[in-house]
Amino acid sequence: MLRFKILASVVPLLAAAVFARNEIGSVSHPCIALGDTSVELTSLFWKAGVHVAFTDDLSRATVRVQITDDANAADFAVVDDGLGSETESCQPNPAMRLVTIAAQPVDGGPVIYLSTDGPADYRIYVRSKTFSQQEAAALIVGAHGGHPLPLQAASL
Repeated sequence: MLRFKILASVVPLLAAAVFARNEIGSVSHPCIALGDTSVELTSLFWKAGVHVAFTDDLSRATVRVQITDDANAADFAVVDDGLGSETESCQPNPAMRLVTIAAQPVDGGPVIYLSTDGPADYRIYVRSKTFSQQEAAALIVGAHGGHPLPLQAASL
């Protein structure tokens, strides 16, 4: 009888764990492809290789990202409300880099100052139904591990 009680109490826990794992894995997160590397935002803090934080204090920032209203002036533009999208560009691959947004800077990770004023390490243009300006900034900074580098090509 004791075995049955233990089994009866473990089965719901296992079912809940499987359900939670499937829910976490099935949620779509903003993602970009840079060459052969995919960069995806994740809410799983412990799985992310890059942890970015945001600040309103320019003196604490390690990376400055400017929001621009001109897509031609941007280093990185996100426009995903058109007819087509490149869904295959962010398929899981060995070169995938996971980025998370932290509330506070983590172990010397990049701290982003996001503003509409320059100067900036990156300039972004965001017109999206799925990406926020903060998420786009986190992806582009996380793509280079928090070190400002010139971009060559990125796609959604």
